[in-house]
Amino acid sequence: MSRTETLNAGGTTIVVEKDLRVPMRDGVTLVADAYQAAGNEPRPALVALSPYGKELQALALTMPPQRRPSPMWDGCIEAGDIARVVEEGYVHVIGDLRGSGGSGGEHIGNYNAGGVSLGEDAYDFIEWVAAQPWCDGNVGMIGISYFGSMQVIAAAERPPHLKAIFVSGGHYDFYETTYHGGIMWFMPRAAREGRGGDSGWAFTDNVKSRMLESYSPEQIKARVTERLADPDVAAWPNLFHVLNYPKNHEAWFDIVTNEVDGDWYEERNPVNLAKNIDIPVWLQIDQGRGWTVDGTIELFNTLKGPKKLDIGPYPPMQSRPFVEEHDKMFRWYDYWIKSIDNGIMDEPAVSVFVEGSRETVTAAQWPPKQIEYRPLYLRPRGKLSVEPEPMDAEYAAPDGFYQAPLTVTDKVEILSWSTAPFEQPTELIGTGAAHIFAQIDQDDTNFILRLWDAAPGGTRQLITTGYLKASHRELDDRSTEGDPHHPHTHAVPVEPGKIEEYVLRLYPFAATFNPGHRLTVELSNDEPLADEHNALLPPDAFHLPVGRPVTHKIYRDASHPSRVVLPFTTRTLQAE
Repeated sequence: MSRTETLNAGGTTIVVEKDLRVPMRDGVTLVADAYQAAGNEPRPALVALSPYGKELQALALTMPPQRRPSPMWDGCIEAGDIARVVEEGYVHVIGDLRGSGGSGGEHIGNYNAGGVSLGEDAYDFIEWVAAQPWCDGNVGMIGISYFGSMQVIAAAERPPHLKAIFVSGGHYDFYETTYHGGIMWFMPRAAREGRGGDSGWAFTDNVKSRMLESYSPEQIKARVTERLADPDVAAWPNLFHVLNYPKNHEAWFDIVTNEVDGDWYEERNPVNLAKNIDIPVWLQIDQGRGWTVDGTIELFNTLKGPKKLDIGPYPPMQSRPFVEEHDKMFRWYDYWIKSIDNGIMDEPAVSVFVEGSRETVTAAQWPPKQIEYRPLYLRPRGKLSVEPEPMDAEYAAPDGFYQAPLTVTDKVEILSWSTAPFEQPTELIGTGAAHIFAQIDQDDTNFILRLWDAAPGGTRQLITTGYLKASHRELDDRSTEGDPHHPHTHAVPVEPGKIEEYVLRLYPFAATFNPGHRLTVELSNDEPLADEHNALLPPDAFHLPVGRPVTHKIYRDASHPSRVVLPFTTRTLQAE
């Protein structure tokens, strides 16, 4: 039974209808809470949907926003500032997706990919909200990350009363959400299971594994055996545990047992659904987690209707409760939902914050400026130069490192190359590539490349990253200079001792290197346990380490021109 309560938040009187019952077309009932100002007049509504639990979102009324590295930061409080939404004249409706929290039905696999389409549920939910006496028939959506992905999934179904969406920090390629260059990222485990600063899903007994629902016990046993044959997986206790005991780890089990891209991830990817969206869309993302920037740009380019792309500054982790983008969001909704002509559509479609110069560049498209891809070559003694190495490997001997598994060492070996100090501001905006000629003594490894802006005083800031599992080195026909793409549909073991060219995609970024600063490239096969960047992230925001000892030789000679290819918007870069 629903009930009505009256709250006071910061001087604002809020009336909340708790545990509203929202019927779905298949007879399942979802639950929701609706927060609004006192009074009987109907108002537009902003809908938030996720499996994290509506009660958790209510903490936005009592908890001040927390930023990393605060231990009180909880990555799942993402539905927005309830009091602010009400003050702005909207009803804030927060619902539990099917199979989670207080809602009925089953949730089978990630984004219910093995069950009823979450887009269909969102359609029914939005149309129910629009029909309520407290709603004036105009609906938008709110929330970041999972909530953001749900906005795209919902809009692709075209519910008649959904007028616009404002999406911040969403995930649009479900494979890339967990596997970066084929290397597993642990953060989605935290978001699902409640680890490393996340409360996780509001699990019920009706959250189920799509794998366990789809395959026989014999097939599952064979798949588990196959995954445990990967030394990286077998060396990590949590993965060993999940594969042997999938109960209460259903969503993570599905991800671990599907390490290559394909129909499993693609069938309900928001990027693939976006072509169906016909309402206005604002896309916002901050720099620092390049795969989300990459996906946001891809989604922007897919959309056909009115749209905005807003790329904000580093670091990537917004406050929880989420508050940073509310001013922009309410301008957007005031225009499209309340019909207030505030000039927002007279402004450029694309806005990009440039690190270093701390300027904002605007344009009609991404990238916002004309760029020229130019190489910087890895050279002896840790130098990075516009001039390639003239000698062959006999004289320009390769760099190298041996990485022992983290089961026996805490040290992550890192190779580094740097430019000379810049003499004038040098701006780069776009994607990039790293061409690494390497020889390894195993059939697989990781290549993790991080590009830094190193200041004269010793401080530095991460600019972008690239990841590639060596067995995923195949490129596909989308690849162009400075913009490589990998299909990740299958793995091809490396022939030990053979020199191979590995091309890493460097995620989109925007940065100006100021006079006196250096551009530094670091290469490793694991991530350092702590550094300037990792300190800003939740504890579980790292990639699966390599579980075997690997010796790497990095060739950078006349026959093997290892290099980074970067998107320069200014022409001057001094030679070494």
